[in-house]
Amino acid sequence: MKRNSLRTPCRLLASALCVLTLSAGAIAQTVRPLINELSNPAKGRVEYVNDSFTPLNVVLEAKSFSVSEAGEITYRPLDPSIHLKLSTTSFRVQPQQTYYVFYEASSPQSPSWFVIAQGMNVRLELPHTVYLLPKQSVDKSEVRVARAELSPSDNKVLLEVENTGNNFGRILETQLVYSRKKQEAPGFPIFPHSKRILEVPLEEKVEGENVPVSVMLQFQNFKVEEKLRRNSSPVTAVSSVVSSSSTTESTELHRGNP
Repeated sequence: MKRNSLRTPCRLLASALCVLTLSAGAIAQTVRPLINELSNPAKGRVEYVNDSFTPLNVVLEAKSFSVSEAGEITYRPLDPSIHLKLSTTSFRVQPQQTYYVFYEASSPQSPSWFVIAQGMNVRLELPHTVYLLPKQSVDKSEVRVARAELSPSDNKVLLEVENTGNNFGRILETQLVYSRKKQEAPGFPIFPHSKRILEVPLEEKVEGENVPVSVMLQFQNFKVEEKLRRNSSPVTAVSSVVSSSSTTESTELHRGNP
């Protein structure tokens, strides 16, 4: 049963399309939704769409994962504590057809998360990410912006956000606030007792009044705003860089749907 508290941006994220096109064979596959945030225990469904004119062979494998402070994902075998039942683990999707896979998942510990990865006959993996969540989500008091720096020399903002609580949280949207405008940047998940570090390139050069003064992080039921501190020294690069023109869906997609 899905959590009723998901707002429209998260629903859009959960229903986002993952389309990869290969010019060599004009092959395209779609997996939807990319992300499912469910209660624990849960029942879910994932669709595999073959947009091409060639049959696709699919083999499913569930994996657990962890996400570093810089947003890099490390996969491992599915944790023994997660109980997952798939309606099938291998199938063939005919051209221009859709195949549905149903699953049941539970874990004695909430929150828990895993991916259902797919190895198709074109050797691509398109993961479907599942979160098993309790009724409670991260509280505003548990979110700490440890670093919010503006680097004029690099023309970017460096953020370090920490979740000090036991529950999972998702930032739906990041906004850099100027005196007369806002620059939007993608949201991202923050896992229990962990940090997330990322860089946000600025759309325009920092000069005059064209300077962001604060950052706002929009959660499901609250927002956190922090003033930006100006850093005169160049910022040490981190691997998690988000484009202001990217959507939340595309950023999550390129990072493997955490």
